[in-house]
Amino acid sequence: MNDRKTIKNRLRRLLDPLVSLLVKAGATPIGVTIAGLILSVAGAVAIARGELVAGGVLLIVSGICDTLDGSLARRAGKESVFGAFIDSTIDRVAELAYFGALVVYYASQEGSNRFAVPLVVAALAGSFLTSYTRARAEGLGIDCRVGLLERPERVALLVLGLLLGTTALFVVIACLAVLTLVTTVQRIVHVRRATSGKSVRA
Repeated sequence: MNDRKTIKNRLRRLLDPLVSLLVKAGATPIGVTIAGLILSVAGAVAIARGELVAGGVLLIVSGICDTLDGSLARRAGKESVFGAFIDSTIDRVAELAYFGALVVYYASQEGSNRFAVPLVVAALAGSFLTSYTRARAEGLGIDCRVGLLERPERVALLVLGLLLGTTALFVVIACLAVLTLVTTVQRIVHVRRATSGKSVRA
């Protein structure tokens, strides 16, 4: 947990000059969030067309936008509950776009590994479950930032696979399918322990 916070803080410090430029330019956090979404959709289109490296690069840039919008909101004093809600929602849309593009990509490739599409679907389901379990737990007042793969790690692995080529991408997707399930189970166990002996209305 502490290592993750350290990495995030270092990344934010690296992006501070860009945040300052955005503040001076009058950019809004929601505008940066939407820009990240547009880049994610463009990257998904690239992947569906088989342009994996381009998709990986666009995913990197959209990920930077995902960091910038929060930093910009804090710097400009524009943090809000609705902004956090929209940011999380768009993150899910972006994940759906990328994994959906991978389904299209593999389905259109002659002779592609027959396990590729099912693994992509499993990775997508696992990604959504890890996000849902955390959101549901936090809705019940339980901190749930636990487990092997949070969104930054999932994005980093996917970028690595896209940039290194088809073999690496398949391995990454298989890892995501397994590790997101493990993360989901870890969060369920965490919540079970946190709520042991408590009665909570669903």
